[in-house]
Amino acid sequence: MALEKPYKDIPGTTIFDADQSRKGYHLNQFCMSLMKAENRARFKADERAYLDEWPMTEEQKQAVLARDLNWCIRLGGNIYFLAKIGATDGKSFQQMAGSMTGMSEEEYRDMMIAGGRSIEGNRYIEEKK
Repeated sequence: MALEKPYKDIPGTTIFDADQSRKGYHLNQFCMSLMKAENRARFKADERAYLDEWPMTEEQKQAVLARDLNWCIRLGGNIYFLAKIGATDGKSFQQMAGSMTGMSEEEYRDMMIAGGRSIEGNRYIEEKK
């Protein structure tokens, strides 16, 4: 019997739950492999060949190659694991987060310093009724 998931009702939000964890298991394991310098070097030398060593879906591999972290998240990636890709590319978490919001690093930083993004539009759809 499937669990009720009222949090699926939040527009534009992907919640990393048990289902997402199962979906992204190999993607996240790939990301964790990048903690080792020799794996980062192999990945940077031939990204596609390294990705092909992992039993990820083709769509997950394409999302990694595109460095589209929002796409990776929809495919089961966990942001804390995906941060390893950014680190491999020499990017800070702030740069990565900015890219995920369509903002520059500076715009993202300024938004966070000012108190974060507005909660407007980030409510359960049911709450609006």
